[in-house]
Amino acid sequence: MTAEIEKYIEIQNNIDEILKNSPFKMSYIIEKSGIKKPTFFKKLKDKRFTPEELLVISKTIELREWQNETKEEILESLKRAEEDIKNGNTIPFETWKSERNARLKKYKDDADRGII
Repeated sequence: MTAEIEKYIEIQNNIDEILKNSPFKMSYIIEKSGIKKPTFFKKLKDKRFTPEELLVISKTIELREWQNETKEEILESLKRAEEDIKNGNTIPFETWKSERNARLKKYKDDADRGII
């Protein structure tokens, strides 16, 4: 039991770095957490998330091989992507790929070290 408590304390103390190195945008994490943005950043600064909040956050940023999305969610995602392309909100594929790989490597390295 002591190891689990020490792990929880370590996560609580490093939550800012964990979120920074997550492959997800902060706005997505905040949205999924259900915590109001100013409150989220206050908790992040003070490192004062409840165990329940940390559980929701960890489930949000956990890498998954497969997400069981509904047809409607997939179509909505494709619609947003098409709008981004029309509006010129794009980056070169190689840039995206390089940035993604760096973030995933950092995230996996942190997981291997037991930080997350």
